[in-house]
Parts: sequence; C-alpha cells; structure tokens
Amino acid sequence: MKRYARLSIPYIAWAAMMLVLPMALITLYSFMQQGNSIVSFTLTLDNYIRFFTDADFLLILWRSLLIALETTVICFALGYPIAYFISRCQEHTQNLLILFITLPMWINMLVRTYAWIGLLSEGGLFSRILALFGLGNTELLYTQGAVLLGMVYNFLPFMILQVHTSLTKMDPALLEAASDLGADGRQAFFRVTFPMSLPGVINGITLVFLPAISSFSIPKMLGGGQYYLIGNVIENQFITVGEWNFGSAISMIMAVIMMLLMMLVRRVEVRNSGGKEE
Repeated sequence: MKRYARLSIPYIAWAAMMLVLPMALITLYSFMQQGNSIVSFTLTLDNYIRFFTDADFLLILWRSLLIALETTVICFALGYPIAYFISRCQEHTQNLLILFITLPMWINMLVRTYAWIGLLSEGGLFSRILALFGLGNTELLYTQGAVLLGMVYNFLPFMILQVHTSLTKMDPALLEAASDLGADGRQAFFRVTFPMSLPGVINGITLVFLPAISSFSIPKMLGGGQYYLIGNVIENQFITVGEWNFGSAISMIMAVIMMLLMMLVRRVEVRNSGGKEE
C-alpha cells in the first residue's frame, strides 16, 4: 500500500502548488489593506465591509445570482427533453446525437461566443429574420437577453450530458414492472424515470449554475460592458483597477457562496438517495 501511496505524491504536489497555494494567497490578500506586503501586514475586514455596504456591488451580486438561476432553469427545461429523447434512441443513434451535442464544445468558448456577436448584431442573421416580421428595429446585441442566450448556449451541453448519463444507466426492467402494475406512460415517467434521473439533474444543475454565476467573458462580449456581473467586477479589480485586495475579498465571497450551494446540492442528493452523509 505504501508503494502505491508514493504514486500520489506528484499529484499532491501539483494540487498544493496549483490549487492550495493560489487560494491561500487570495485568502491572505482579502484580509490585507491595499499597499501592504505579505512580509508585514495588518489584518482587516475593510474589503468585506466595503462590499456588503455598497448597494451597487450587492445589486451586481443579485443580478449574477438571478441570471445564473435563469440560465439553469432554461437549460433544464431544454436539456431534459433532449436528453430523454436521445436516451430512447438506438445506441448508434445516441452516440451520433451526443457527438453533435459535444461537437461545438471542441471549439474554444470565446470563439463560440464571439460568433454570436455576428449573429445578433445589426444586419446579422437574427436581425434579418426579425425584419421579415416587421421587427427589424429590435435591439438584440448588448442586452440581458443576449447574455442569457450566450449562457444557455455554452452551458446547455453540460445539462444534457449529465441527464443523459443518468437515463441510460436506468434499468429498463423498472419501466416494464411499472407497466405490469398498471402505470401508464405519464405515471411511469413521474414515478420511475424522473426520480431515477435526479442524480443527473442535480449534477447538471451544479455544472450549469456554478460557472454561470461567475462567468465574465460572456457578459463582457455579449453585454458590451453594459451588463455587469460579479465575474466582471472581479476581473476589473484585478486587471484594470489593480485593487487585488478588494478583488480577492470578492473572490472569497463567491467561493463561500459556491461552497454553500454545493453543500446544499449534496444534501438534496443524499436525501433523494435515502442515504446518510458521510
């Protein structure tokens, strides 16, 4: 056992250098005043107080939570039926459809998002389609709707893949048993299929909500700087303003929020499975 334990040393060293050390530095910076050095500094909560006492920052946080929730709900509403349809197909067809779902993910997210600028801009494809219905003056780009569209487009595959995995792992004999007991298609779905797919739904919600709440590239590109989210605030503090301490404090606040959400999701998953938390 000790011999195999040694094989984990490179991974532990990599994790400590690439994960633990940066998080420790961000935590340290968040409790430091601007201009302090790591060698000599005084602990302060000013950065956290500044965030929670500024109505603008709280509004941006609320906006980020809201659009992440909207993205998750839309991804679930679209992704579950798609995943269900794919899971009912033949294995060869399933593999082909999953390939089509994942194919856009082979391209960098920035490139995929940038393509939407051309589609939504004035004179673009969507603008021309709306013009056919007399809605040519409708503003599409640099709006909340454009940001939401970009979020859904980029994160929808995560929901589909997770739900599809749960549905394909389900034993078909369960549906046969439900049919033998007199359940129709609707009852079988809500009493057997959907409960059995909940682990995939929960994983999909996690993989969509968490990156959506902290996204900064999509709002920046499709919002044109007019739709500011918490990820853009953090980027601005580190790159533009140069207030690393305040940016670190916001990062820590978001990290705590994400950890609390993951704990909540974990409890829901454990309760659904009827087990106990370890």
